[in-house]
Amino acid sequence: MKQFFLLLISISITIFSFAQNVDSLLKEAQNTEYTLQEPAALEKYKAVLVVAPNNMKALIKTTELSVAIGTRQTDKKEKLLYYQSAMSFAERAIAIDSNSADANYITALVYSKMTDIEKENKKISANIKATKLYVDKALHLNNNHAKADYLIGNWHFEMVNLAGVKKTAVKLFYGSLPKSSLDSAIFFMEKCKTLDQYYMLNYMTLAKAYIQNDKPTKAIEILQQLIKLPLRTADDAALKEEGKKMLTELQ
Repeated sequence: MKQFFLLLISISITIFSFAQNVDSLLKEAQNTEYTLQEPAALEKYKAVLVVAPNNMKALIKTTELSVAIGTRQTDKKEKLLYYQSAMSFAERAIAIDSNSADANYITALVYSKMTDIEKENKKISANIKATKLYVDKALHLNNNHAKADYLIGNWHFEMVNLAGVKKTAVKLFYGSLPKSSLDSAIFFMEKCKTLDQYYMLNYMTLAKAYIQNDKPTKAIEILQQLIKLPLRTADDAALKEEGKKMLTELQ
C-alpha cells in the first residue's frame, strides 16, 4: 500500500512538472512574440509542440506565425514551404478539435494564402471555397471572433476584386462568381474593428474598401486611426507607413 501511494505521488509530481514546463515554454514564446521577433517565437512555439504535441495554443500560434513569415518571403519556394508547414499545423489543430473556432479560423487563413500562390484553376477555386467554408464555421462557433470577421470581410473584398486567372478559375469551377459585395466586406471589417481595436491589417483593408466604395471621408477616418495604433506585429510598421502615404494622397 505504501509503495502504491509513493507511486501516485511520483506520478503527480511528474505531471505537475510537465505542466509547469509547458507553461514556461509558452510564456517564453509569447514574450518573444511580443518583442516582434517572429521567427524566434515560431521556433519556441514549435518547442512547445515537441513536449506537448496536442497543445492547441501552440498549434494556433505556429500556424499564424508560419503564415505571417511566409507572406513576407519574396522567394516563391520559401513562401510555399511556410504555407505548407502552416497547413500541417492547422490540420493537426482541426483533428484535435474540429469544433474549435480558432482551429477553423487558422485553417481558413492558410487556405486563403494558398489561393495567392496556386496556379492550377481547380485548386484556386477549391482554396477559395475552403476559405469560406472554414471561416463560416469559425464564426458559427464564435460569432465574436475578430480575426475570423476580418478574414470573411477580406474574402468578400477579394471576390469583388477578382481579376485575370483567379476570376477565370472561379467562373469555370462555380459557373459564376460567388455572391459577395463591398458592403459585406465593410460590415465584417467594421465588426472586427469593434472587437479588436489594434488589428492594423483590418484597418488597412477596411480603408481600401471604403475608397473603392466611394467613401473617401470614411477611409480618411480609418487611416487616421491606423497611424496612431501601437506596433503589435512585425508587419505593422510597414502597414503604418502605407497608411500615412494613403492618407496624404486622400487629403
